[in-house]
Amino acid sequence: MGHDRIRLVLGSATLVAGIATAGSLWFSFGLGLVPCDLCWYQRILMYPLVVVLSVATIEARPAVWRTVIPLSVLGGVTAAYHSVLQATTTTCSFGGSCGAVQWQEPIFGLTIPNLSLLAFILVTATGLSWSRMAMRRNETNITINDRTQQ
Repeated sequence: MGHDRIRLVLGSATLVAGIATAGSLWFSFGLGLVPCDLCWYQRILMYPLVVVLSVATIEARPAVWRTVIPLSVLGGVTAAYHSVLQATTTTCSFGGSCGAVQWQEPIFGLTIPNLSLLAFILVTATGLSWSRMAMRRNETNITINDRTQQ
């Protein structure tokens, strides 16, 4: 597997995480929306992904999935819970208005937690795909090494 393919896959995940981060900052600073507690937890899990994935893209390190998957899965679970809260209630137990819909995308009706969930799903799916690519690469290297040692 060439470095170009690794960088393309990692760059795609970096782009998703970057857009999610920029979007969250736009909602806060551009639209003046105050993040609820669950939004803060999602940000805490998304923001480092931009840095981790950027460095991994530059260095073509597919093994970064070991760092990315736990962050993205936990963020996805938090975003899914937040989305369920918005669909079923108007308050939450974290002291904020996590159930209140502050903004809704006009075409598809997605809320901020829905967009966060989508971003975490995309990053997780990309991470799982490059983890499989890395495992195949290791299996291929082991097979080649076995043949050359015989």
